[in-house]
Amino acid sequence: MARKPASSTSKTKTTARKPAAKKESLATMDVVKAADIATEKLAATRASIGKVIYGLEDQIELCLAAILSGGHALLVGAPGLAKTRLVETIAIATGLDTKRIQFTPDLMPADILGSEVLEEDKSGKRSFRFIPGPVFCRLLMADEINRASPRTQAALLQAMQERYVTVAGERHDLPAPFHVLATQNPIEQEGTYPLPEAQLDRFLLRVDIPYPDRGDEKEILLATTGSSEGEADAVLSPEEILDLQALVRRMPVGEKVVDAILNLVHSARPDVSVDSDVQHGVSWGPGPRAGQALMLACRARALLQGRLAPSTEDVAALAEPVLKHRMALSFAARADGLTLESLISRLATKAA
Repeated sequence: MARKPASSTSKTKTTARKPAAKKESLATMDVVKAADIATEKLAATRASIGKVIYGLEDQIELCLAAILSGGHALLVGAPGLAKTRLVETIAIATGLDTKRIQFTPDLMPADILGSEVLEEDKSGKRSFRFIPGPVFCRLLMADEINRASPRTQAALLQAMQERYVTVAGERHDLPAPFHVLATQNPIEQEGTYPLPEAQLDRFLLRVDIPYPDRGDEKEILLATTGSSEGEADAVLSPEEILDLQALVRRMPVGEKVVDAILNLVHSARPDVSVDSDVQHGVSWGPGPRAGQALMLACRARALLQGRLAPSTEDVAALAEPVLKHRMALSFAARADGLTLESLISRLATKAA
């Protein structure tokens, strides 16, 4: 007996494909599950950077912590210590489109932000058109930032804090995420200008780049003078970084860590500190932005190390990168041999 042909309706039911399941984002996952996935991604990111950069594991962690916190980092060190190469490699591994500005004494604010040009159409009508500057990117490499004049350095203030710039009275939003990784030569070197305090405060972390030890330098020599060099791979994307930044802000912080942050920040202010060295030797101390930076950076460091919540050890470890560029010693204190490193270390030990 012949079978009846299947109806078009039943045929449609048997051949129709179910829509692909939408990938769950970190922002909608449970914090524990999202943190586990993020830890794996971040470990792969660090490994990718490590193919090119040798002996700077702590500095790589600080730079990634600044990005995960949604902030900016200032890399300080002598010329030739791979500061620029580190920023370039981080840009590749994080998948952030980058632009580089070489800061020089003749650099003008318009060279960073962009400018308006007068154009005339076919009918003879004239109008201004805005041409965006290199600041319109997701990762801005400000190379040797302290070789430009204070006026030019100040052009970045609004961009770093508000994530938009104003040119000729018009607001122009920057892409998200937006980060500045700036390199700075020691202020003692010729042709440098001190960064304004207001701009220093906008850097979430200061990352000091040291000279490599003998073992790391040998590895650098062998890896960079041969016929081929290691290359970093893109691990993250801008969308994933935004998810990671949202995850960092969802991570819980214990009351003990909050108290340690408050104790540290308040103890570094000369008007309220009970420490005699701070009272008599510190010209100006950290403001509320320092506490915010320390809170976010502690969460980011915990995530980078595979922990769900920060501890007081994170506060102690990040005290110097957060506070060093937000404090200044008086001339008398420096003459007596007091250093910011030793002072911050002592304050961090008491705060925790």
